[in-house]
Amino acid sequence: MSADMIDLRSDTVTKPSAAMRQAIFDAEVGDDMSGEDPTVNRLEKMVADLLGKEAAVYNCSGTQSNQMAVRAHCQQGDEILIDESGHIVNYEAGGAAALSGVSARLLRGKFGIFDVEDLDGKVRPDNQHYCVTRLVCVENTTNHGGGRAWPLPQMARVGSWAHENGLKVHVDGARLFNAAIAQGYSVKEFARHADSISICFSKGLGCPMGSILVGDAGTIYRARRARKLFGGALRQAGMMAAAAIYALENNVNRLQIDHDNAKTFAKAISEIDGIRINVENVESNLVFFEVAPERGTSAQLSARLLERGIRINPSGPQRLRACTHLDVNKDDLLRAAEMVRECMESGIAQANGSHLAGTAYASR
Repeated sequence: MSADMIDLRSDTVTKPSAAMRQAIFDAEVGDDMSGEDPTVNRLEKMVADLLGKEAAVYNCSGTQSNQMAVRAHCQQGDEILIDESGHIVNYEAGGAAALSGVSARLLRGKFGIFDVEDLDGKVRPDNQHYCVTRLVCVENTTNHGGGRAWPLPQMARVGSWAHENGLKVHVDGARLFNAAIAQGYSVKEFARHADSISICFSKGLGCPMGSILVGDAGTIYRARRARKLFGGALRQAGMMAAAAIYALENNVNRLQIDHDNAKTFAKAISEIDGIRINVENVESNLVFFEVAPERGTSAQLSARLLERGIRINPSGPQRLRACTHLDVNKDDLLRAAEMVRECMESGIAQANGSHLAGTAYASR
């Protein structure tokens, strides 16, 4: 791909800045498996304090972090309650079942966000015929729910319901800082209603890799054992932990820029004939829009855009997702919107989208 390609597939495509690379270079390291990496230890304490929890464990990815949480909270044969659009149940290769013997009961919320009325009656009876309902899983921001952020009062209701029913709450907070900025609460305020929270550093925060799981000491002890079991134990991980510390200190507040750029892009494409989008639904750095069926498919538009230097992947037969991040600016988004206009006006039906054949729709 050319150097001037505008990549809106995901915020996972971000590259570490020069300053972040310097932090990586300067990192003090040790053996994390033995608890001797000072930079990892600093990061884990920093995030635990930030979210008001007892402990944290650094790990490789959001998927690993979520699966460690499922393993820490559940036993084989247990069940989780999760929205039908949730990443844990759709885009983690069946990890809950394969790694922990845990099944999922799907909820149908709105934009990936559910409430107490969606949960009522979903706890299995105490009967040998049924699995044990053990865990409620929340995603914030929702990904395929539309990039929406959980309102704090709604999270409080769901957390209270879960705890009153003897269940634990895990938050897939891959973009938790995006959610906090979108809704105007602190991550600590939100985390108060959850037992464990996973945060990704490799998305809007701009790190090359890494995630972290926080919770009470017992949960994190079990999660750390799961990290080892899943083959994710780390050694001199301080270099990547240093990138995460740099991101927390420098890249959180700037996420509002990504949200503003997402709105700019959404407003621009909303004026294009054949594109369907509700700009009011754009709350964070994710922009979902649709191609009118009579005009073609999402794969065809994606293929046409690629020819013009714009990378946006389909997320359904008619649906596409654009994701803003620190490596694209407002001018890039306006250019991308203009390319969408050109593609729609010139016709996309003749594009076969062959570069996407056999691939899954965008996950993270």
